[in-house]
Order: sequence, then structure tokens, then C-alpha cells
Amino acid sequence: MVATVRNGPLIGLSVQILLLAAVAGTVGLGAAGWFTGLAYGLVLCLALSRGLHQVARGLGPADRVTLTRAVLIGAVFALVADELAGRPVPVGLLTTLAAVALSLDAVDGYVARRTGTESAFGARFDMEIDSVLVAVLSLHVAPVVGPWVLILGAMRYVFLVAGWALPWLRGPLPPRYWRKVVAAALGVVLLVVTSRLLPSTVGGLLALAVLVLQLESFGRDVAWRWRYRASTPPAPLVTAPTEAAGPRWRAWWRRVPATLAVLLVLAALTVPRQPSQLVPAALLRIPLEGLALAAVLLAVPARVRRPMAALTGTLLGLLVVVTAADLGFHSSLDRPVDLALDWRLLDEAFTFVSASVGRTAAIAASVGAGLLVGALLTATTWAVLRLSRLLTGHPDSARRVLAGLVALWLVAAATGVRIVPALPVADATTTDLVRAHAAQVQARLQDSASFANRVNIDPYRLVPDDQLLTALEGKDVLVAFVESYGRDVVQEPEFAAVEAVLEEGQRELSAAGFGTRSAFLTSPTAGGGSWLAHATLLSGLWIDNNQRHQTLLASDRTPLGAAFQRAGWRTVGVMPAVNQPWPEGAFYGYERFYDEYSLGYQGPRFGFAPMPDQYTLSAFHQRELAGADRRPVMAELALVSSHSPWTHLPRLVDWDALGDGRGFHDASERSSATQPRIGYRRSIEYALGALISYLQRYGDDDLVLIVVGDHQPAPVITGPDASRDVPVHLVTRDPAVLAQIAGWGWPDGLRPVPDAPVWRMDEFRDRFLTAFSPTLAPPPPVAGPPR
Repeated sequence: MVATVRNGPLIGLSVQILLLAAVAGTVGLGAAGWFTGLAYGLVLCLALSRGLHQVARGLGPADRVTLTRAVLIGAVFALVADELAGRPVPVGLLTTLAAVALSLDAVDGYVARRTGTESAFGARFDMEIDSVLVAVLSLHVAPVVGPWVLILGAMRYVFLVAGWALPWLRGPLPPRYWRKVVAAALGVVLLVVTSRLLPSTVGGLLALAVLVLQLESFGRDVAWRWRYRASTPPAPLVTAPTEAAGPRWRAWWRRVPATLAVLLVLAALTVPRQPSQLVPAALLRIPLEGLALAAVLLAVPARVRRPMAALTGTLLGLLVVVTAADLGFHSSLDRPVDLALDWRLLDEAFTFVSASVGRTAAIAASVGAGLLVGALLTATTWAVLRLSRLLTGHPDSARRVLAGLVALWLVAAATGVRIVPALPVADATTTDLVRAHAAQVQARLQDSASFANRVNIDPYRLVPDDQLLTALEGKDVLVAFVESYGRDVVQEPEFAAVEAVLEEGQRELSAAGFGTRSAFLTSPTAGGGSWLAHATLLSGLWIDNNQRHQTLLASDRTPLGAAFQRAGWRTVGVMPAVNQPWPEGAFYGYERFYDEYSLGYQGPRFGFAPMPDQYTLSAFHQRELAGADRRPVMAELALVSSHSPWTHLPRLVDWDALGDGRGFHDASERSSATQPRIGYRRSIEYALGALISYLQRYGDDDLVLIVVGDHQPAPVITGPDASRDVPVHLVTRDPAVLAQIAGWGWPDGLRPVPDAPVWRMDEFRDRFLTAFSPTLAPPPPVAGPPR
């Protein structure tokens, strides 16, 4: 008998899977259909197993007929789910399956009577399967008849839910033939509407008629139970509680911790690593690691089970922390966290939060993050321990459930079924996470040695000083990095106002005698990490992580600033966001360095930016370019007004009224934090407007201005998987300078056209030095690792 109890539901699940495979092989079955059919089959298997164990019996002849009906309804359910997901399904097949299932409703009753196997269990099984068929068919016909038809399928379940809250509704009902007539009428009418044999209007009227009959039938049952509520004891839903068991709500409450533990472990193992996939449906997957964990906890000896569960829970919590870090990095930097190198960014993150909202808030956020990590580790450890108790407390049930889930996982893996694109139901996310980060650490170790060998291979280090940059003799050369100035902002229709700024600026600069050329460079970073882009452009090496950056700073390579210094220029670095010692200036060859404190600004902060770009340009000009008797200047300027969070932005003021910057108290605007794209657009408009205005005010025949974006903004602005291209512009009044870059193929204009050339950012230094050092032959290409 025990074998019959176990095997009957499992045989039903197996037949359900085979039927779904047959449907998929003939008419096709989408991801929604596969998942719905498999989930229905598993729920049917578990519920049937539970019911059979409660009555201590196996499936009788009539029960097998009902199980056949249930399996057919599973295929109908799968087809309807596909249809609701937007996939066309064959109405003929769906109608045939539903018709056979409905016809067998008469057969199972006949078999039960002829074999003398009528039972309360069989009647309940038959009734629940009838209810499922009505609910599924009502879902199918709702788009044709109207959403109100869902009431037909939902009424039975509303009645059950009401019984949980009102015990008198759970009392027994007297036999009534009319109840069976109404149930049969429901199935027949919904089947007719499903077949599309009648016009939708006629089908709707028939459905409305059976709705009236259904309301009358349920209403009569409710009235009967109300009338005899005092004299009729409530019928239990599952088992009859004893006095010692206490109220039913306590029994349900005792199940809450185990349920929470299962859900927490499931969420920890299935939460996606990409923000675009972070939807509730992503958790509807079967994690392979969860199945393995359950199997191990069931198999290990009792003496080691608890410490193993505690260790596993802690490790699971750490993996959740890594997954959360991946989500955060993808959202802000469009890449996963680098476990080997990104620890330094904790300090950068604290600096950003402190500069944006204050040091107190940054400290509070840091403490909160630490407490959250501790709470997460505690929660996952508790969840695995509680799961271990649940499994070992019900070993037979646990093994049956585990066997069913393994079967589902194998079928889902073989079919590749998906509910969320790129996330298969047969999930192995945690294994992929560990493998990816292990490979990442290994790659960093290998890259450390290879990049250290390459960084000092620099043909320009041996070039005589008097042969460098001779075509720029007497020119002031400014390299201005504009924070978060990416390709999207000059091409997406939503940012048309930025394009208008560039086009109007082009007209004004042309009228003032300036020539402009524009193109694109591909940045090594996105969303943040500006120093990596600066290092890449100035050094001619692809610097896409902090390990390479530190190796570069310790080398004797010749960055662009050092080349200008060797050629006789006064070299200057202007970094208004730097508020601590900056030893990098020595590597870049800067003789003079201006940080936040040395620029003399006394006005308001603008989020992360300590001062507006217009003030930075003015302060630099007054200190370095205003004098008549001086050497030509090469300067790197970091313009940071377009740095996130884009909530407090400056406005342009008259250059003569800048003073020490206090006038910006009255020249600012606020942008909503809930609309970052608007604030971002306005910040880029301001930064470009400040540069154009600076050229109009101070530009002369000896000025060469190179404007380049450091990186694209965060994915919250660009969306996922955006390109890493940034605009680059060269502006000058001297036609000879433009002639030197004629071979670059950069089109005329301040707004780069969509088909403008795209270089990697590490190509710029060599191309620039070659173009403006005409006596030098182009250096040979240096082989090295890919970017």
C-alpha cells in the first residue's frame, strides 16, 4: 500500500511531463507553458501524495481516471499560459484536450459506483479537478468574453478562502443533485466558448447565464450553512485539530518560520546579478545548488549536520553579498564587482556620499551597510539551519519532493525553458557566480605580470626633447575632461537640447574664427572611475582597473603631460574635486597642481562638485594664462559639474562677476532626484556651455582646446549594455593645427556625427604625439594583451 501511495502521484507527474513533451514536439510549447505545466504537475503530485497519506490508501480505479483528467488539464493549463504570454496556440488541440477531460468526469463517477470504491477522498479529488478545469477555461475565454468571466473560475476558491476566516462556512453540506448540474453546465459552456463555434456575443450570454446559476447554487449553500451554523460542527480542511493543538491560527503560525527559511534560501540562490533581470519572476527557478544542499543535509550523519548547515548558511550569506555587489556595480559602473581590486572603491564611495550629502550621512550609511551585511549573514545561517530541521523532521516527504524537483530540473534543463529571458528555469546561478569570480581573480593575477612587462615599453621615452611637439610651438594646449560626457547624450533624441547647445556653439565659434573637429573615443570605464580614463588617454595604455593604474604610476612611462614638459611647456594639473595629497601629479609631469583648496572658491557646493566648471576655468585662466611674459602652458582640467547625483546644478554667470564664487548662491537650480536623466542632461548643457563661453571670452590664436568625455554615465541614464564611446573635440583658431590632424579623418563640427571615427582611448597619446611631432616616424605598434 505504501508503494502505491508513493508511486501513483509520481506516475502522474511522469505522464504529465511526457504529455507536455508531446505537445511541445507537435505544436510547440513556450517558456510560460513549460513552466506552468511543470509547476502544475509538481503541485498535483505533492497534493495527491499528501491526501493519500492522510487517508492511508492508494489510488482506486476511479481515482486513476480522475488523475488522467488532471494530467490532461495540465496540458490545457500549459497551452492557456502560453496564450496569455502572447504565443498563439491551436484552439483545436486545446478544445480537444478540455473536451476529453470534461467527458471523463462522468466516467470516474461511473467507475467508482460499479467497483464499489466511492469515497470522500475520491469525491474531493474529483471536485478539485473540476474546479481547476473551470478556472483554466475561464482564463482562456476571458480575452474573448470579458474579464468578468474570471468570476466563474474564482468563485470556488473565494468560497474556500472565506471558510478559513469564517469557520461556519466549513460545515458539511447535504447532497444536492442541482449542484452537479450547475458544475456540468459550467464546464460545457466554457468548452463551447473555447471552441469558438459560437459568436463571442452568444458565448458571453451563455457564460452570463451559468454565472447566475453558479451564484444561486453557492448562495443556497452559504444560506444553508448559516442557518445551521450553531448546530453543525465545522468540517476540517485537512486534519481535525484536537483541544491540545490549540486554535488553527497557531498551527499555521508555526509553519511561518519554515516557510520563510525556504523562501530565503531560494531567493539567495536565484537572485539575478543583472539589474535588468531583477524581477519577481526571476525567482521562479529551480536552483541546482539548492537541490544539492537538500540532498547533502538529508544524507550526512546527524552529528555533523548542524555545523555543516551553519557553515553553509554563512557561505551563502557571503555569496549574497557578492551578488548584491554585482548588482550595485552593474547599476553604477556597468560591470561586476572585482573581488581582487575593488576594495579601494570603498573609500571612493565614502568620499562620494560624504561630498554629496554630508559626512554624517556618509558615516550613517557606512554603519548601516555593515549592520545590513551582519544581519544578512545571520539570516542566511538561520535559514539553512531551519531548512535542515525541516528536511530531517519529514525525511520521507522531503525525499519525494526532492525527487520531483530533480525531475523538473532535468526536464527544464533539457528543454531550456525560460520565464525571464537569459534565466533558465533549470538554474545554476550560484555555481556560475563562483566560477566567474574565480576566473576573474585568476585573470587579475595573470594580467599583473604581463602588464608590468609592457608598461615600460615606450618608444617616446627615448625621443630627443627637441623633437617632441614641434608643430605646437607657442601654443597653450588644454585637455579638458568633462565628467560623464558620453556618446548617448549627443545622439539620443531625449537629449536633443544638448545637441542644440553643440550646434549653436558651433555657429558662435565659427563666427569667432574657430575651427572644430569631433570624433569618438572608447573609454575603459563607464559610470565612474574617471581616473582610469584620464590615465588611459594620457599614457597610451589601456587602464581599466586599479591594479594597472598602480603599476602605471610606478613606471617611467612618458604620459602626455611629461612629453609637453620635456618639450618646454609649463605643465599644470587642475583637479577641483581633489581634497587630499595627489602624488599622481608627479607621474603626469605637472609642475603646478591646483586642488579644491588652492583655487580659492568660496561659493556653495553643487552635490559632489565642490565648485562650478565656469569658476574652475576662470580661476585657472587668471592664475596661468593671464600673464604676458610666460612659457606656453599645457594643462589637464577635470570639469566635474556634470558628476552625479545631478540634483543641484549651477547656472552660467557673467565672467566679470565671478569673484570668489559666492555669486553662485543666486545662480543655481534644483533637479528632482527621481528624474536623474533630466538633471544629467542639464548638467551636460551647463558644462558644454561653460567651455563654449570660455572660448568666446578668452580664446585666442595660441589656444588649442581638447575636450573629451571621461566615460558614459551610469546605466540608470544610458540603460544596460550601452557603448563606452565618448565624444572628443579639438578646437583652435590656427588652420595649421587643423592641418596636422587632417589624416585623422575627424569631421568638421562641434557635434560628432554618428559615423565619425571611433578610436580606443589608449590610441590618442601616440596619434597626438605623432601628428604634432612631424620629424618623428610613427612608432611601431606594441603587442600586448587585449583591453
